[in-house]
Amino acid sequence: MKGKRTMSIFGKIKDAIFGHKAEAAPAPVIESSPAADLAAEAMAAVAAAPVAISAVDVEANLAAMAAGKDLNWRTSIVDLMKLLGIDSSYENRKELATELGRTDYSGSAEDNIWLQKATMGELAKNGGTVPASMID
Repeated sequence: MKGKRTMSIFGKIKDAIFGHKAEAAPAPVIESSPAADLAAEAMAAVAAAPVAISAVDVEANLAAMAAGKDLNWRTSIVDLMKLLGIDSSYENRKELATELGRTDYSGSAEDNIWLQKATMGELAKNGGTVPASMID
């Protein structure tokens, strides 16, 4: 029986490019008093407020990672995965294709071109700034 995967292939790609989210620090303990209760309510309201997510420049992040490396990550899904330290095996590429909605992935050159563009498109949908030439 295989072990359960903790993260999808796309999740690994996204985390490698966007960076890992910082864990929230535990809330400070405040002794109860009317003023402290109001302060705690105000802090909770601020913490619950939506936070604007700034877009991540996918191309710039990848270009920085690729400095000095001979990888064609802009058009090759295999090179992109290698750049990010992710196993680029057929099995992982097939799993990624399935995650992105394609069940007939065969590993052909055409499939890999589709997979590269679909990955970039999904990064754009998840808050990344990706040049149109890398999606179309």
